[in-house]
Amino acid sequence: MVPQNEFIQRDRTQHPPALTPDYKTSVLRSPRLPLWSLQNSLSEVSGPSFTPSELGPLAHDLILNYAKTGEPIGERTIVHGRVLDGNGRGVPNTLVEVWQANAGGRYRHRNDTYLAPIDPNFGGCGRMMTDHDGCYAFRTVKPGAYPFRNHVNSWRPAHIHFSVFGSGFAQRLITQMYFEGDPLIPMDSILGTIPDPAARQRLVAPLDLNAAIPIDSLAYRFDIVLRGTRSTVFENKLQGN
Repeated sequence: MVPQNEFIQRDRTQHPPALTPDYKTSVLRSPRLPLWSLQNSLSEVSGPSFTPSELGPLAHDLILNYAKTGEPIGERTIVHGRVLDGNGRGVPNTLVEVWQANAGGRYRHRNDTYLAPIDPNFGGCGRMMTDHDGCYAFRTVKPGAYPFRNHVNSWRPAHIHFSVFGSGFAQRLITQMYFEGDPLIPMDSILGTIPDPAARQRLVAPLDLNAAIPIDSLAYRFDIVLRGTRSTVFENKLQGN
């Protein structure tokens, strides 16, 4: 049994370098000079604090929270899991935010000009709090793949973006979840920047038929591990959290 106070060092070799030329956007995004270390203010490390009362009753239901004239088109899907610390303990009262493309592979964003149509009944975003065991769950439609201008025929596999907040703004972690069995996963230029195959696999949610609803929705399980040897890879904390 692992002692509860044991610190498990993150393996930093699992993370991609900031500059990965095969993912062309990183050429402009990666820093050219060493980063400055700035002291966080008290407000940054102590707030905000979130409570379930701040969330609407449909905040976790992407099928209904933007519906206007009916439900969105797409494969009805449940995503569930736990937010865990480095010792496998659930982290309660954690704000989890998600955003994604619709079933056609298009985001509800003015800069998204992909030819797939906007779904008038799908907003593509939601939020929820983990319970006392660190569990979360939400309903959605499975997002579609979409092309992006990385190479001549680059496509992003179906994925959902996740944001996890700690006790302050400076503790926000961001990652992406992929779906088991997607044939585009091995060819994804972004996921391919992660050098460790095991770390890449931890971003792929397995199908969970035990959590599916018959004649309604399939389900996938995605656990988010905040630190330790099996930590989830977070795209905004490449140096380790």
